[in-house]
Amino acid sequence: MIGSARRRLGRMLVDLVLPPQCLACAQPVTDEGALCAGCWSRLRLIERPFCERLGTPFAYDLGTGALSAEAIADPPPFERCRAAAAFDEVARQLVHGLKYRDRLELAGWMAGWMVRAGADVLADTEIVVPVPMHRQRLWSRRFNQSAALANAIAAKGAKPVALAALQRVRPTRQQVGLTAAERDKNVRGAFRVPDEQRLSVAGRKVLLIDDVYTTGATVKAATRALTRAGAVSVDVLVFARVVRDGG
Repeated sequence: MIGSARRRLGRMLVDLVLPPQCLACAQPVTDEGALCAGCWSRLRLIERPFCERLGTPFAYDLGTGALSAEAIADPPPFERCRAAAAFDEVARQLVHGLKYRDRLELAGWMAGWMVRAGADVLADTEIVVPVPMHRQRLWSRRFNQSAALANAIAAKGAKPVALAALQRVRPTRQQVGLTAAERDKNVRGAFRVPDEQRLSVAGRKVLLIDDVYTTGATVKAATRALTRAGAVSVDVLVFARVVRDGG
């Protein structure tokens, strides 16, 4: 009881010196890990109804298990994709804060939204695997944001995580600015499961973690590598996804 009181007092003292800030814009907020009213109003969380396969939101409810035209015309190699938010201004600030500005504290808060958005796929998960970064980029970046999210999601969901289960075997260009066809070509054959890691994915249901889903080229290539290594199924969970006009 005394220890709890001390922790509360310590938290109050910290807040006096360093008051909580909005996760996105750094404006003062009441509680740690919150968004200010302005950012919260602009963050577009993805809720049902959405495509059961790709997780893209629908303008209206098409019924249980409905699929988008894209999912029907070009079925992805993974089973299901879920995203916490649309990749708009606020979501971009959060992703870039974690990815480029070393704000590792964001991983835990973003993972909380992801766990909520992906509750159905997380329930079926047997192993959590992040999309890997090539060692050259990891050396310059110093950490893999997808691994940070995967660690936090696995902890919140009480699931095992295999950070080394998937390997990026060759450096790839930045996907930003590439067309869909160029993105597919860029990551084709870029991933593999090392021989010593095959037992961690073979015969298991894998949850693949990334920060953003644009065209899906990266997670599709990673899914194919996991499937070749014997994964029973692969689901995808991202923090944000691009939502085009019309959903």
